[in-house]
This record gives sequence, C-alpha cells and structure tokens, in this order.
Amino acid sequence: MSVLAHSPDAVHHDRAVKNPMPWYMPRFWHGMRLGTWTMALLRNRLAVSPSRVPMALAISGFATMNSVLAAVDRLAYGRQIDAVEITRPPLFILGHWRSGTTFLHELLIRDPEHTHFNTYQCFTPHHFVLTERWLVPRIGMFIPDRRPMDNMATGWDRPFEDEFALQSLGVPTPYLSIMFPKHGAVFMDYLTLRNVPRESREAWKRQLLNFCKRLTFRDSRRIVIKTPAHTARVRTLLEMFPEAKFVHISRDPYALYRSTIGLWRSLIAEEGLQISRDERWLRRFVLDSLRLMYDAYLEDRALLRDDQLIELRYEGLVADPKETVRAIYEQLELGDVARLESHLDAHLTEVKNYRTNRHTMDEATSATIRTEWRQYFEEFGYE
Repeated sequence: MSVLAHSPDAVHHDRAVKNPMPWYMPRFWHGMRLGTWTMALLRNRLAVSPSRVPMALAISGFATMNSVLAAVDRLAYGRQIDAVEITRPPLFILGHWRSGTTFLHELLIRDPEHTHFNTYQCFTPHHFVLTERWLVPRIGMFIPDRRPMDNMATGWDRPFEDEFALQSLGVPTPYLSIMFPKHGAVFMDYLTLRNVPRESREAWKRQLLNFCKRLTFRDSRRIVIKTPAHTARVRTLLEMFPEAKFVHISRDPYALYRSTIGLWRSLIAEEGLQISRDERWLRRFVLDSLRLMYDAYLEDRALLRDDQLIELRYEGLVADPKETVRAIYEQLELGDVARLESHLDAHLTEVKNYRTNRHTMDEATSATIRTEWRQYFEEFGYE
C-alpha cells in the first residue's frame, strides 16, 4: 500500500478553494440534458448530501430546459451541422493537469487564424449554436471572475476543456468522479480508451466529432483543443484527424502532484454533490492517472511525424513564452508567427502579475512520487 494512504496531510495548501463560487453560479452539471442528469443520479443512488440538495434541484430544472433547447437546436441546425467538413485539422495541447496547458492554450488562441471551444459552448454543448448569441450577453453575472483553484481569469468567452462538454453530452469520463466524490474514481477506462468496448469507443469519437462540427459550423478556423485527458488518447484522435498537430508540455513532477491534488480538491469542494473529506482515493487517482496517461502517450507518440508533434517544458514556456510559440510554429509548420506577435504581447501584458499557488510536501510523499512516477522523471529530464 502506498505511504500516501497513511498521510492525510501529505500535501498542505493555503486553501482548498482559492476563489469560492457563490451558490447561484452554474456548476459543470448544469449543461446536462434531463436523461443524462437522471442517469447520473440513479447510478449514484441519489446519494446527494443534504446541503447540496438545492444545487441538485436547480440542476434538474436546467436539465429540463436543456433538453427542450437541444431539441430545437437540432431541428433548426441539425442537417447543416451534419454536412460540415472540418478541413483544417485541429491543434491539440497535451500534458498532465497543471502542467501549463491553460497558459499555452491562451497563447495559441491569440492567432487570428485559430479558434477554440469557449466556456459557454462547453457548458451547453447541445444548444450553443441556437442560444449563444442572444443568451451570453445576458448572463455575464453568472460566472466568476477567477477559477476556484487559482488566479486564472474566467468568462463565458474564455477557452475551456471539451471534456466537460463530453460529460454533458452523456459520454463517460473520469471527470465525473467530481460529482459524487464519496464513491471514488469512476470511468477510468475512458482516460485512455484502450479497454473501452469498440462500440463505446466509436460513440465517444462521434460525440467529439459532432462537437467539433458544431463549432466549425460557426467558425471555420483551426480549432485549438486543450484537455489534459487527451494526452492518453493520441491514437484515437489520429483516427479521427490523421493530420492533427500536437503540442505536449511537461512540468516538474513534484509541482504537478501538489498542484493537481489542489485542483481536484477545489473542484470537489465547489462542484461535488457530496461533502467528502476522505481524500485517500483522490491521492491514488492522481498517482494512477499520470501513469496510465503516459503509458499510452509514450507509446502513441511514435505514430506522429516530426511536423505533427513538439514537446516542451513548462519551465521554458514561462521563461520565454514568445520564443516557445515561435518554436511551435516552426516545428509544426503553422505559418508565419508574426501574425500573432501583437496579440501575444497584449496577452502577456495582461497576465504579467499572475502568481501560481504555493504548496508544501513532506518527504514521504516526495519519495512515493519519485517511485511511482519514475518513468515521467526520466523521460522528460526531471531526474
């Protein structure tokens, strides 16, 4: 058994939630349709903590509305979206949670020839084509200024992870572990898709492809997609987009562990339908996820050409963001980097005062990380 199972305070944090969300802010589950929401409740035996019952009731109301709007959206735009062809292969940003993928995403979407999934689209994947233009200007007050786990800005138009859209579309994902944390990690096979039945894997691909088509229907530029879980799915993504481009970013494993534990703790506290203080499963989830993710990634990257993959380090990115972006454009043959120079300068000025969270770690935990993540240490030069 890991030493972490006996170290409830192995990682110490300033606060589990740096920026608490008011009760009226939407949670990840507010975008589900009624059928998806009902199945999630039944699968977890309606085990909602009493203090989270109002949240569950509110989600039930929104789920009913989402079902209606999704039907109208499909009726109005379904045939046109089905006919969409994605002619510019996506650019995928890969890397473990808290490795700098969000910062890199924010830089690469500054390119005028790039687009991205925004927060509203990922919250309402069923009906954003129908509702985004008229609804978003009216609901700005219902989203926090900063993410719960750190100081990164949020907003309905800010980039977001398509994994959250997939879960609202009814696709199994390990992210659903957040919903009922007392039940531990769920749907771990969907991290890599390696052991998922063929029919389920094809269904996963259809849902992601349809979501990409819905965005392309509105905006035909290259989509820059950032979801850490995709690090373990390169093989599947290549089946969908054979010419896709990939940027992978690594980071000091100790920092990864500390920050990832903080990430999931804050999400559980803010988004969970249960109040849970037993974190033993969470620490095991974080340790196992990286190993699963990189067993798959290190095998799958051999399928990529030199002009399809570039590997970066977080430390280099934060030291010289503009030079890092130039290297990406040169390696992946994305065109003239000069077209986004001014946009990069503006964004870097905006975030220049950003400070990362600080955490401490005891030696027992450090030793466990060195042992269990040894492959990551060696592969990315953190020995």
